[in-house]
Amino acid sequence: MPQEPILTAPDSDRDDIYHVFQLTYAHIPRRRHENFLFRDIHDAPMPLHFNFWIAHNRHRTFLVDTGVNARAEKERNRPLLFDPIDALGRLGIDPDLIEDVFVTHLHYDHAGNLDRFARARFHIQDAEVAFATGRCMCERHIRAPFDVEDVVTLVRHTFAERVVFHDGTGHPLPGVSLHSFPGHSGAVQGVLIDTPRGPVLLASDATHTYANLARRSPFLLTVGVDTTLRSYSEMLRIAKGVEFLIPGHDPLVCDFYPVREFNGLPLALLHEVPKPHDLDMLARLE
Repeated sequence: MPQEPILTAPDSDRDDIYHVFQLTYAHIPRRRHENFLFRDIHDAPMPLHFNFWIAHNRHRTFLVDTGVNARAEKERNRPLLFDPIDALGRLGIDPDLIEDVFVTHLHYDHAGNLDRFARARFHIQDAEVAFATGRCMCERHIRAPFDVEDVVTLVRHTFAERVVFHDGTGHPLPGVSLHSFPGHSGAVQGVLIDTPRGPVLLASDATHTYANLARRSPFLLTVGVDTTLRSYSEMLRIAKGVEFLIPGHDPLVCDFYPVREFNGLPLALLHEVPKPHDLDMLARLE
């Protein structure tokens, strides 16, 4: 019997309600002291997942971020479980038919592969592009997570009129709003998506993990501590609670949410409620 497609659409025919999936394409070993600006003296393993996100309904499919490309995988020694864009084909998605890609920020693990979509519009915050092409890139430690080729690719798309710039809050599609969370980078773009269980905020690296948010201790790589802390408060206000907020790199997402495998690819179903025994844990993280 043929396998039921994993990218199911909501029962409603409304074009403003989506199912949202997280696809984890790499696992990176880390220690706790590497994940907090204010060091945790109780050091222990604290790995990170590298992810991107897919939103789908009967009318459209769009992506949030595009993952690491093959060149950066080798140059930065970031072994991938699979190529993120090749994985789309295994899920029945043709990258050349994607019309909208939301780039949360221009770090190499979120903005690789921008050259592999034939017709997509790339949505990004004005402030993020200004940051990634401005004087801060003269500083080695600040530019380290940016890949110059990714930034140049975005500039080429700009000249081809394929980039949509947003200044803070925007409403680019039915059921989708964009929000600027500066601090980790110039302006990380959170994507709030209406789902059958309510709006889910893909916060990306505005908070790498639930623990960064709960402890109000930013990730080690932070360009603005004060703005990051304000962004934490704003994220929780917009998300209406941590159970509707998805951090950028936390393996706990795959523990809290149902995960289904399709063609060997594990997808976390973010449009479904967290597992009941984890709801109390999520609440305590606030």
